[in-house]
Amino acid sequence: MGTFSVGCRIENVVNRSKGVTVRRVLVDTGSEYTWVSGAALEKIGIAREKKDIEFIMANGQRSTRSVGFAIVRVEKSFTIDEVVFAEKGDLLLLGARSLEGLNLEVDPRRKKLVAAGPVPVA
Repeated sequence: MGTFSVGCRIENVVNRSKGVTVRRVLVDTGSEYTWVSGAALEKIGIAREKKDIEFIMANGQRSTRSVGFAIVRVEKSFTIDEVVFAEKGDLLLLGARSLEGLNLEVDPRRKKLVAAGPVPVA
């Protein structure tokens, strides 16, 4: 498929005027969570709701990080999701959960996000 990045905006769920634009996050369907700079999340008042969550990186390394709740926006799409407080050296990622909430999918030929279409329901 190849890799590509997109820009996004992260907002505080209680006060949407508190937000930060992230110019480049790697679109990663292999990552469950979206990873954003912990400093940026703290700056806009996102609280560390879940602490010491264990993650396994693509290289097999295990690490623990905190998770909070935020609004994730990509262009006109938005969702509320759990976001990881990334530390120095971590990749900034747009993960599968956010993509599903945004109702966006990867177009591998054009290396961009596109509308996923109607939302399936039981």
